[in-house]
Amino acid sequence: MSSDSIDVDVGLVRRLVANQFPYWADLPIRAVANDGWDNRTFRLGERMSVRVPSALGYGEQVQKEQRWLPVLGPQLPLPIPVPLAVGQPSFEYPMRWSVYQWLEGEISRNAVIHDLAGFATDLARFLVALAKIDSTDGPGPGTHNFHRGGDLRVYDEQTRRALEILDGSIDAAGAREVWEQALDATWTGSPVWFHGDVSDGNLLVTDGTLSAVIDFGTCGVGDPACDLVIAWTMFSGESRDAFTAARAVDDAMWARGRGWAIWKALIVAAGLAGTNSPAGGSSRRVIERVIADHRRTT
Repeated sequence: MSSDSIDVDVGLVRRLVANQFPYWADLPIRAVANDGWDNRTFRLGERMSVRVPSALGYGEQVQKEQRWLPVLGPQLPLPIPVPLAVGQPSFEYPMRWSVYQWLEGEISRNAVIHDLAGFATDLARFLVALAKIDSTDGPGPGTHNFHRGGDLRVYDEQTRRALEILDGSIDAAGAREVWEQALDATWTGSPVWFHGDVSDGNLLVTDGTLSAVIDFGTCGVGDPACDLVIAWTMFSGESRDAFTAARAVDDAMWARGRGWAIWKALIVAAGLAGTNSPAGGSSRRVIERVIADHRRTT
């Protein structure tokens, strides 16, 4: 976890809500079962949620979501979070925080998905629709989203350090090939909207199908290759083929997507990430999947 992490619990959230939104003070507040890493999420009554950044480094995301989610939501084929209110910094908590409309659904996992290939297709179509939205004045890559949508070279030193740490315990030569090919696959397109953290924990399932996409804290405009990571963290075989076909990516974008996937898996496996998950699944398993896909297509 980040060194500037903040302890956020039900008691703090109850006091924040009561002080700033007294008309909601009597509603029950409880932590959600599957919490996020960048933010803590609490259910407020039956129809709302409270989302509170867990460290100072995540504070920039609040205003971005408040500004852009109402713009993006009406243009997308699936529900996304709807901001209802923004909390202000106080003596107890130093950043803004958000109140959202509650979205029903289970966190996505194979056991609750009826047709994984169909799920992959629906997700890809959502990402296509997101990328088609006018990106004028949208937030470019930066500290607010840990440079998602930007040049992978920002993480070159960190990735090579991870490769040194893991040499001998993974196929470091294969991982290095993936990384260097990704760096060479320069993006030259116009900036488009991307989600930035398309992972199993940010996709909701109702009645076995994809029903909502949540957590736009790392969204922005730029290169959408970072949204391909789920192809190796959650999909394989038929489901990966379905995702690829519906998303219609070229070879260079696919190579950059592999770069984003292997960067995160490497730094998690090497203990450099400050988190314990490569956006779904075992980090070493993701490394193996990415290398195998690279070798199959080169």
